[in-house]
Amino acid sequence: MKIASTAVSLTVDDVHASAAFLVEHFGFQEAMAAEGFASLAREDAPDVIFLQRGIEVLPEGFRDQHAAGVIIAFTVTDLEAEYERLQSEGVSITLPLREEPWGERLFQVTDPNGVILQLVAWAAPDGHQ
Repeated sequence: MKIASTAVSLTVDDVHASAAFLVEHFGFQEAMAAEGFASLAREDAPDVIFLQRGIEVLPEGFRDQHAAGVIIAFTVTDLEAEYERLQSEGVSITLPLREEPWGERLFQVTDPNGVILQLVAWAAPDGHQ
């Protein structure tokens, strides 16, 4: 098997709000869209697909579920600059910049539908970036 591309698909109430958030603040572009559906792309990241809760393409037992317990994580090269940029754009930081004991440095924001986006960088072994 050869995987040609990767996407994450999330079920939300307001497809447009989540799509607009990724376009405005994370540089994604709308690749395809229809009522209840948006596919967003960036050259350096997996595609992100938003499906409206209740849409018939979802299996019957899952149609009414909302994306929960999922974090979309992006590893970035200048975490502090991204933190400052998102703050300056008025994005609410829902988990402030921190470093975990295992060396992961991160912060989180939340989109209008409650989807958590985490930006990550790995601290160098000597504690410097």
